[in-house]
Amino acid sequence: MEEFFEQYFNPYLNYHRPCGVPEVITNAKGKQRRVYRWYATPWEILRQLPDLAGHLKAGTTQADLEKLAKGESDTASALRMQAAKLELFGRIRLQKSA
Repeated sequence: MEEFFEQYFNPYLNYHRPCGVPEVITNAKGKQRRVYRWYATPWEILRQLPDLAGHLKAGTTQADLEKLAKGESDTASALRMQAAKLELFGRIRLQKSA
């Protein structure tokens, strides 16, 4: 499970799967609601930070992360993750039946 998450699922989520970025709108009566006008991957959101280098682990550069993000298309990453997930679940089913 850990190998699946580290090699397939987490890279897909962080670099290829967009999520909604909320913007809080307050009306005249003070009621707040969230509006999702911008959809981006966590990597696209992270690289918007003014001091990105200060938020990265030691030894990790913005160029390294950019290379990971552009290494494959969003669709190719999703297909690769889905194939790995099917293989993992197949192995789990085999272990349960044995």
